[in-house]
Amino acid sequence: MLPGVTASGVRPRPAPTTVSAATLRRLERAAGEVAGACLAAMVTRQPWFARLPADQRAGVQLVTQTGVANFVAWLGQGNHTAGTATGTTRLTAEAFRIAPRGLARQLTLCQTVELVRIATDVLEQRMPPLAADGSEFQALSEAVLRFGREVAFAAATAYAGAAEDRGAWDARLEALVVDGVVRGDGGDELVSRASALGWNPSTAVRVLVGAPPRDNPPERLGELRRSAVRMGRSVLVGAQGSRLIVLLSEQPGGGADTDPIGRIAEDFGPGPIVVGPVASDLTTAYASARDALAGLRAVAGWPQAPRPVDAEDLLPERAMSGDPAAHRRLVEAVVTPLTEAGGELLRTLAAYLEGGAALEACARALFVHPNTVRYRLRRVSELTGRSPMDPRDSLVLRTALVVGRLQSAGGSDEPPESR
Repeated sequence: MLPGVTASGVRPRPAPTTVSAATLRRLERAAGEVAGACLAAMVTRQPWFARLPADQRAGVQLVTQTGVANFVAWLGQGNHTAGTATGTTRLTAEAFRIAPRGLARQLTLCQTVELVRIATDVLEQRMPPLAADGSEFQALSEAVLRFGREVAFAAATAYAGAAEDRGAWDARLEALVVDGVVRGDGGDELVSRASALGWNPSTAVRVLVGAPPRDNPPERLGELRRSAVRMGRSVLVGAQGSRLIVLLSEQPGGGADTDPIGRIAEDFGPGPIVVGPVASDLTTAYASARDALAGLRAVAGWPQAPRPVDAEDLLPERAMSGDPAAHRRLVEAVVTPLTEAGGELLRTLAAYLEGGAALEACARALFVHPNTVRYRLRRVSELTGRSPMDPRDSLVLRTALVVGRLQSAGGSDEPPESR
């Protein structure tokens, strides 16, 4: 039979020897000297520690002194023999609660673990020799190891809490930036907040809007962020109720990604996704967000719209829903160039579209040869980028004609400041 095992099971281990009151008094008197030895060892074994600012070294010294004092107090409570970690957890956590708030941000977790290891080594060297006999020596040695382990766990817990706090603060800051872009806040405050999140405010940006993911939103949004990082893009995400707003940076020269927006769109929820135009920087991204949100409100008017769809491709639906920016864009893109090229192009386009897109009928109505109509329609395509023969383009052109007539008649609902 194996040593330590009986027929009924595992043989219980003997209870460790408690530390006498005389030994505890010697430990208490030596606590300050041991804490100083810990600091000296940190300076010797970790050169970066000596280069820390004085306030940070003082913070580490405070934590070390508290930790050594708590170790002696823990021994006095007898928790090293109790088999439970309640007292240990409380005392080790207290050592990190009294640390300066900025210490976890100034020292990495790896650096803190190295310092804990050094302090444990010093305790293991200095504390057991103060024991009264061999049994106390063994008890102190085991207690140092157990307390060092608890200190390491307490450090990890403190850093995890600090990371959660930073994550929550970053999430609130990110939401404020996205909300500021939507509301049109283009001041220094917006730039400062975005810079704190690692965003370059001078980079070009596009705004995507759609529905948030339904299944496991945190994981899907995390994958969205990871996809952007893999493509070398920066991204800011804001979930506002039933809509998800994403600010996606543009790479100079277009980058190597053939369809970055399509990859980002995979992590949206079901339904349409509208992409605003490229804005030159974060302070002008409001225009991209405005067009994207206007497109999201109007996209229901085009059931066959692709996913994602550019806000520019939704100009007819946006105009019909009363979007002043769409009215202005239609006039600038269609009516103005055709008017400047001569009234015949505008008149021919109107006759062709309103006559059922029949070439011969249009030629008869204008008393011109059909080839003349063909030539003029080609000129319309060259000037506007829209072909009157294409069903979707013809809707855009006809909507632009109607909007232009309404504005000419003084019936525009466009506010003066947006003109």
